[in-house]
Amino acid sequence: MNADMLRTAVGLNWAGTYQYQAAGIAHAESIPEVQRLVADADRIRTLGTRHSFNDLADTTGTLVTVTSIPADVELDPTARTVTVGAGTRYGVLADFLEERGWALHNMGSLPHISVGGAISTGTHGSGNRNGNLSTAVRALTFVGPDGDLRTVRKGDPDFGGSVIALGALGVLVRVTLAIEPSYLVRQDVYRGLHWNELLPNLLAVTASGYSVSIFTDWVSEDSHVWVKQRVDSVDVMPAPDLFGATLDHPSSPPLTDALDSNLTEFGIAGPWAHRLPHFRLDATPSVGSEIQTEYFVDLDIAAAALQALRPLGGQMKPHLVGTELRTTAADELWLSPAHRQPVLGIHFTWHNHPDAVAKLLPQIEQALVLYGGRTHWGKLHHQTAGSLIPLYERIDDMWDLIARTDPGGKFTNDHLDRVLRPR
Repeated sequence: MNADMLRTAVGLNWAGTYQYQAAGIAHAESIPEVQRLVADADRIRTLGTRHSFNDLADTTGTLVTVTSIPADVELDPTARTVTVGAGTRYGVLADFLEERGWALHNMGSLPHISVGGAISTGTHGSGNRNGNLSTAVRALTFVGPDGDLRTVRKGDPDFGGSVIALGALGVLVRVTLAIEPSYLVRQDVYRGLHWNELLPNLLAVTASGYSVSIFTDWVSEDSHVWVKQRVDSVDVMPAPDLFGATLDHPSSPPLTDALDSNLTEFGIAGPWAHRLPHFRLDATPSVGSEIQTEYFVDLDIAAAALQALRPLGGQMKPHLVGTELRTTAADELWLSPAHRQPVLGIHFTWHNHPDAVAKLLPQIEQALVLYGGRTHWGKLHHQTAGSLIPLYERIDDMWDLIARTDPGGKFTNDHLDRVLRPR
């Protein structure tokens, strides 16, 4: 079917909190359709599973989605790689790999997100030793401005700028990821971690598991911690306490009123594909109607950054579902918030209170200025090129790469100009 026949109004993002401004969206069902669309377009951008909360994916031209293109999964056990359509959801790929005895090194909290969209924005899971999802990439295939296919592989000179590329290098249609043998994960909750224990022991707390998430509302003195541990058998038991926080029993009341039946299982080991994500693929993720914000700070100064945000707790609490703190290992990707430095992600899930959130974000960003706070590319923020460019040492290289691969600016948009283009 011709993609032009499937062109429809764009509508809202997944959470219903951002209205796309593009004239329409084309639902491509094959790579040749994408090639024709791109070649004929003046301006075009890619839209994945709509999990961004700002205008990063938007355009004054046409949007194209590759989520309807078959996954066409290619497993290479010898190379320990898997190649998949960029529009494939992580949860679908994870189940495919687990059924065949293979795994990814990490997963985001939502398995519903597309592979291409997640890696293009630097989306991450957690773990002091775990790179973000983009660090598993071994090759990418783009549709360039003339409709030609272009593949970039790890080791190529431009690879570091091509992975987290924010859609600026073309329409991503195929991705090759590193895989490893399947493994078991057990996740447990520790309740009652006091701020006075968390701040001086932040690195030790985040090192207490393979993947660790700390949840706070900024007002309560106590936080709770989700520890996801790789285990060799279902019989392995967790430690009874964590810096004064006590192990929760699986039959205890829900973690919050908003999160209960859609969570992956606690208190018993299971496949990585069903424990590393927070939410189940067959359920609505998170709370649904929400706004998300996230900032990254270097891990070695993260405790001070958290302390700087605490005075805003009273203003944030009425509008906040919760804040999640997660770590990401350093990498060599040019636009990664963890470029050559491990980071702490400070993630805010807000109720759908856009006016209140708009007033809070400048205060949060100002509190993080001294700590080099930089946004998650796909979350709502108020940062601009003036504050972000100094935090990315390869920004000139990135714009050189964009100019070489897309000299006519077919894939750029107002968002990229606002947050990354030097003045």
